[in-house]
Amino acid sequence: MEEHVLTSSHRPFTRRVVSHIGIAALVAALSACSTPPSSPPTVQTPAPVVTSEVKAQATAPVEDDKTKLAADPIASMAAGQPIDDLRPEVQVNLDDKAAQEAAGKDLWQRLRSGLAMPDLDTDLVRQQEQWYASRPDYVQRMTTRGGRYLFHIIEEVERRGMPSDLALLPFIESAFNPEAMSSAKASGIWQFMPATGKDFDLKQNMFRDDRRDVLASTRAALDYLQQLHGMFGDWHLALAAYNWGQGNVQRAIKRNQALGLPTDYLSLKMPLETQHYVPKLQAVKNIISQPDRFKITLPPLENHPYFLAIPIERDVDVSLAAKLSGLSVDEFRTLNPQMNKPVILAAATPQLLLPYDNAKEFVSRLKNHKGPLATWTAWVTPSTMRPQEVAHKVGMDEADLRSVNKIPPGMLVKAGSTLLVTRSTHKSDDVSEHIADNASIALAADAPAKRRATVKVGNRDTLTSIANRHRVSVAQLREWNQLDAKTKPKAGESLVLFLPNVSGKKSASTRTAAASRKAAAPGRKTAASSSKRTAAPSTKTTAKKRSTQVAKK
Repeated sequence: MEEHVLTSSHRPFTRRVVSHIGIAALVAALSACSTPPSSPPTVQTPAPVVTSEVKAQATAPVEDDKTKLAADPIASMAAGQPIDDLRPEVQVNLDDKAAQEAAGKDLWQRLRSGLAMPDLDTDLVRQQEQWYASRPDYVQRMTTRGGRYLFHIIEEVERRGMPSDLALLPFIESAFNPEAMSSAKASGIWQFMPATGKDFDLKQNMFRDDRRDVLASTRAALDYLQQLHGMFGDWHLALAAYNWGQGNVQRAIKRNQALGLPTDYLSLKMPLETQHYVPKLQAVKNIISQPDRFKITLPPLENHPYFLAIPIERDVDVSLAAKLSGLSVDEFRTLNPQMNKPVILAAATPQLLLPYDNAKEFVSRLKNHKGPLATWTAWVTPSTMRPQEVAHKVGMDEADLRSVNKIPPGMLVKAGSTLLVTRSTHKSDDVSEHIADNASIALAADAPAKRRATVKVGNRDTLTSIANRHRVSVAQLREWNQLDAKTKPKAGESLVLFLPNVSGKKSASTRTAAASRKAAAPGRKTAASSSKRTAAPSTKTTAKKRSTQVAKK
């Protein structure tokens, strides 16, 4: 999709502050979480469930717990009440049958009840319907994957009073794959471009990419869609702007207004992708609304959260977090896909998303875990260094350092760069919030310093001959002199070169040798040579003079 261009203010994504309770209370609260029993389909929104036990936990003094947590970092990490991140005011207790009956079982029916966008009925819609209907296996995979996230997206859409049609948008953007990356570098289930993600406070650095964070990107996408709807007053135009860019849609509207033409979605001249964008969403909406009509079987989705948000207060390895939760690393990453490195930094990612049963297992195992939680940390280079120097300094194998930080051969690590390194036994401090939010790595070529030189183009010179003579490439010559592929150098024109620097002594000796060669050359001051060779010197003689000029620079 095209990059989204912003011109007005937005509501930034802010990290949710999670209140903490004692580890015993956390385990007790998680013990209440399990898969709910079957219940008749309904479309009502689940109501908060507050038990007497929870009330007692909320009002009980916590001074003793705080003292204990300060002395026990592992308990401190787990000392947070499991919450539904989009409904922090709701205490979840899936054992409460009355609440489950009120909540209803069928999430699809809840979604259908909120569909409110005007329908399109065009040939493009029918083409897209046929495309999806002819690929039932693809639809099954897509809807099953989306079932992990749909409840929370629908909750947020309803909370904002937006049509639930928008909850289907990730189906056409990414097929609900949180690690999807387009050829244009759009990423995540909502396919944010890098610049637009930054506009909506979606951090993108060496440690994480919040465009892949399901909850953060959902808030950002709905913020953006609300902004676009406020700008255009029409959901179809807002969706076109989300795909094509708001400036492009505004210009298309102005063109139609100048021609006296309608300015609705179907009347605008847009790129082919944007013309198909809303029809594709309409087709998915029609299939979700009437799956039997298209001979599609939707996976059953229950109307409750798929996962819980578990607060963390210490850095922890991805592999260890997955192991403690009883999940494979791949399964763990389906809910926590924003991590770029093998460690989760508590300062930047203060919570983990885990399925209910796995959340309970995580807390229980974490309580009894012995040993470090993180084997990785961040290290800022004090000066420009070679990777082997860094590896020696931090006590790592150079190959491992290069691999985990993606440092290619022949590169220097510039001063101020942040590197992921192994955590030593005497260093247990977690990475600071400043580094976690702003970490970056800058590299430079590990090559001799270059000196600027100029050379004049001879009558018979070409870029290839000049490049060969000075042992550079034609591409470098073009780049240094800003020449396009069709430009040919003219005789007498000066070209810039950047050549390996040499010491003063070597430079002097080069000049001496050049002078000696010039003095040893036989003189040919005949009448014939005076009339011809003075006017048109040979290529060899001209090259020799140019070499001398370059050596003197």
